[in-house]
Amino acid sequence: MKTNDTATILMGMVLWAVALVVLLLLGLDPEDRWWIWTCVSGLGLGVFGLWYVRPRHHPAPLPAGEEPLEPATAVPPASHVPPVPGREPTGTAEDPNRPVNG
Repeated sequence: MKTNDTATILMGMVLWAVALVVLLLLGLDPEDRWWIWTCVSGLGLGVFGLWYVRPRHHPAPLPAGEEPLEPATAVPPASHVPPVPGREPTGTAEDPNRPVNG
């Protein structure tokens, strides 16, 4: 399921910010000041959440000269190694011990 995590986190941060402003305007008693720190913690966790989900939404660019691999071809091709003179290959890439049918 695709969701917009950034928008969800931002909405939560907006709600925590509104709650913080309301609490600051109300002027709470000293024993109820922990609500202010709850709102500050919610905002801090929202900032962490934005930092955490950004790489999924904005992946780093590929280095120059590299192409993205398709899932079906995720294994890069093996480099070509010249055959040893006088020796025939004994198997395939699937099973090196299996004789080659010829």
